[in-house]
Amino acid sequence: MKTTKFFMALAFVAAAFSTGCKSDVTSNVDNPIPIPIQNTTQASISMAGVSNFAIIAGSAITNTGATSITGDMGLSPGTSCGGFPPGKIVGSLQVNTNLSTQGKLDLTAAFNEAKARTSTDIVTLSGNIGGLTLSPGLYKSTSSLAISSGDVTFDAKGNSNAVFIIQIASSLTTTSGRKVFLKGGASASNIYWQVGSSATFGTTSVMKGTVMVMQSITMNTGASINGKLLAQIGGVTLAGNTIVKE
Repeated sequence: MKTTKFFMALAFVAAAFSTGCKSDVTSNVDNPIPIPIQNTTQASISMAGVSNFAIIAGSAITNTGATSITGDMGLSPGTSCGGFPPGKIVGSLQVNTNLSTQGKLDLTAAFNEAKARTSTDIVTLSGNIGGLTLSPGLYKSTSSLAISSGDVTFDAKGNSNAVFIIQIASSLTTTSGRKVFLKGGASASNIYWQVGSSATFGTTSVMKGTVMVMQSITMNTGASINGKLLAQIGGVTLAGNTIVKE
């Protein structure tokens, strides 16, 4: 009976991955659930004038609490930037300067480049991706994605140049305390989240990668990121966060 149940479980897992990753995966940080390895290698996304920015926003940047930002912060075309201090920037503040204006143009180009990427072995994601281990390649969601009920691991398989691109048609959210882990030489600078609407990161959650959204980004209290927060149209809202440019 035990042998029969074991093979039934294997059949269930195989069926789940044959139709894309499912949203009912639970977290297991010590043994994250892997998904199929892709054979198509993705090139990095050109960030050009965005390279030195930790944050770019379109309408406003609002902060409460002791936020720490390592990297430049830019705003264009908006003019409202509040909460610094108590927030601190180890870098420059660029509000409607040539640098922030060019950065905004290059953000749009990077967003469109990530959105247009294709692959013959693209992996479809949906719902909650907590508990998954992602290998290098291209991932696509036709709706929203959440990191909840588990953490996410990016495994570069020993290749420090490996690129991960996640295309999300709608929103990206993380629940409180959820984390993104790096494994096998993976680098936050080679992870690109292309988000069709807005992103919200839960209290004390830990994010990795370049987050490019069409609308707005909200970092709840204590959330942190190694990467970039880049909003084309809307604002970036901060609350006692740590942002380190990658």
